[in-house]
Amino acid sequence: MTPNELYAELLILLDEQGAAFAKSHYASDGSITRELISGIKTRGAGGCGSGCSSTPLAYAANSDGSFTLIERFMAKPRLIILGGGHISLALAQIAQLANFDTVIYDDRPSFANTVRFSTAKTVICDSFARIGDHLTIGASDFVVDVTRGHQHDKECLEAILAGPEPAYTGMIGSQRRVALVLGQLQEEGYDKERILRIHAPIGLRIGAQTPSEIAIAIMAQVIEVKRLHKGDTAWLSCDLELAEQVAQKNFDPEAIVTVLATQGSVPTEVGCKLGMTYEGTTAGSVGGGCSEAEAMRAGREVIKNGGWKLLDIDLTDSAEDEGMVCGGT
Repeated sequence: MTPNELYAELLILLDEQGAAFAKSHYASDGSITRELISGIKTRGAGGCGSGCSSTPLAYAANSDGSFTLIERFMAKPRLIILGGGHISLALAQIAQLANFDTVIYDDRPSFANTVRFSTAKTVICDSFARIGDHLTIGASDFVVDVTRGHQHDKECLEAILAGPEPAYTGMIGSQRRVALVLGQLQEEGYDKERILRIHAPIGLRIGAQTPSEIAIAIMAQVIEVKRLHKGDTAWLSCDLELAEQVAQKNFDPEAIVTVLATQGSVPTEVGCKLGMTYEGTTAGSVGGGCSEAEAMRAGREVIKNGGWKLLDIDLTDSAEDEGMVCGGT
């Protein structure tokens, strides 16, 4: 399977299932075989092993000189905002800056419309009891419940708890309102452990008072979960920028660079990718600057000679020379 075929199928799987794994085997003779591991519909599903507990990929150098890489990909993070009030309006604007696709859901036409929410990808107007008819919520979703009343909160959470667990669920409200709704859900037999993972009251405690400040506190908590939570509660994905460029036939790479691991302060993340041609046309990024230049030099060797290569890039000396804050490997 070529990278073009792999990424084209990958995007289809992500659209259908929300998550998938790509497995690549780099043989000692220089040949490379690739396959997709599909059927992954919820986070924490098998296929990546313990190596994916804190990063979106796992790899192993094998005794025969070969190398195996398993990468986890998830659909672009989606922020589902239930309720269309003032907090939701600010949330949608912040979510766009944070590169989330945004869905707005409210039962009032005067609130749920594309004029009011011009930055949202999708706006849905219907009863909160019918959320399941419009949305399939999955592992790459972050759900924010900011409706105007506890009865709507209960309808929203019932729909969420009935399906696969999203990466994040948060509910606004006073301690009394939160206790009432969550207590009712437990009495009705919904999964207690999942209920306990709901962020309620919602948002980081930063003393927020205005709708915009509350939206910032909520979005900060969403980003905290996306970036810092580990294990089965983590939202973990390799970078999709290159995959989208290749799948859309905007770019045909002759070599692909993948960041396997980092140590110290570096200008990139595990799972970032750079596609390149020998002449220097690129898509994606592994950090830019001197580290990317060194990676591209190695990439040209691979394009010229074939096969594959493992590369260590030490930024310590160059960081000192250039006065940069990064200086890891």
